[in-house]
Amino acid sequence: MENKQEKAFNDLISEVNKCEKCPRMCGRTKVLSEKNGNIGSKVMFIAEAPGRHGADRTGKPLYGDKTGDNFEELLGHIAWEREDVFITNAVLCNPRGDEDNNAPPEPEELINCSDYLERTIEIVNPDVIVTLGGKALKALKHISCHNFVLGDCVTEEQNWNGKKLFPLYHPSPTVVNCTRNLETQKKDFATLSCLVDPKKGIKQKLAG
Repeated sequence: MENKQEKAFNDLISEVNKCEKCPRMCGRTKVLSEKNGNIGSKVMFIAEAPGRHGADRTGKPLYGDKTGDNFEELLGHIAWEREDVFITNAVLCNPRGDEDNNAPPEPEELINCSDYLERTIEIVNPDVIVTLGGKALKALKHISCHNFVLGDCVTEEQNWNGKKLFPLYHPSPTVVNCTRNLETQKKDFATLSCLVDPKKGIKQKLAG
C-alpha cells in the first residue's frame, strides 16, 4: 500500500504524462517516474532538460549519453549511488531545434514546467537542492525569486525558499570542455559531499 508521499508522486506522474502545454515537446518522453531516483532522498539534483540521446530515450534523467556518463563519474567520485539521490530537470521533456538537435528550453517552457518542479520539490522535500547549470538555477526564480548567478555562487551554499541551495555547473560535454572541466567538477562534488549525506541529510558540522 502506497504512503502519502508515494501517492502524491504517482499522482504527479500521471498528471505530467497527460501534459501538452508545450507544442514542440508534445509526444516526447515525460521524464518523471520511479527512474528519477529516491523520493526519500535528502538531496535533489535539478538539471536543465532531458537530452535527446539520454533521458528522452531511456526515461532516466542524466543517463544514457555523455552527459550521463559524466554525472555517473561525478557521483562515483564521492561514492554516492544514483539510487540514493533524486534527479529531475527544469523541463521534463526534451526540447529540440529546427535540425532535431537538443535545444535550450524557451522561457515559456520553463514557466510551463515550474508548477511540476515546485510540486516535485514539495513531495521529495530534500534538505539540499543542487542545481546543475545556469538554466536550472534560473528556473527556480519561477517558484521563488532570487538573484543568484552561477558564476558568482558556484559551490557556495545559499538559502532559497526555506531550502539550502548548492549551485553547480552542468556536466555536459560542452561545459566540461569549455567552461569547467571534469576534475574541477569532481572537487565541486566533494565540497557538496562535505555538506550533506543523501541518506542522513545535512551534516551537523556545516549545518549553520
